[in-house]
Amino acid sequence: MSTQSHRLMITELASCEGCAVLRVSGELDQSAEELFLGTLGACVDAGHPYLVLDVTALSFCDSRGLYCLLAMRWLLDRRGGKLLLAGAGRRLTELLAQTGSVDLLPAQRSVGQALLSLPPSHRPVWPPVTSPDALDDGRPPRPPHPRPPSP
Repeated sequence: MSTQSHRLMITELASCEGCAVLRVSGELDQSAEELFLGTLGACVDAGHPYLVLDVTALSFCDSRGLYCLLAMRWLLDRRGGKLLLAGAGRRLTELLAQTGSVDLLPAQRSVGQALLSLPPSHRPVWPPVTSPDALDDGRPPRPPHPRPPSP
């Protein structure tokens, strides 16, 4: 699943019954509000009480984008779930700190670390399983490490 406006893209990276991991890239502002809330709301409606947002590629987030994040956090909290951010950059981290939102929107260094804070039964397979012919980034697999010569 992938949804996109002219400046925001949301891509599902992994999911299981209880959790969806979504990559949010581009700009999260007023022009992307409807897409963001609609896409994440559909995930919640599909039964995912936990959402992990990989925001490493989020290049811009203003006060309206922060409102969107807080709105989703509020919705998930009311349903017994949680919204977690993974890979927040300097600008987003500063925005969270300046607005006192750090405790409301916990950010982890990576998706893997964020998933560790969820109940085991609600963790999707991470990293996502891909075909044996490709890595997550689309590059061909690396050759195996050479074995030392046998004695």
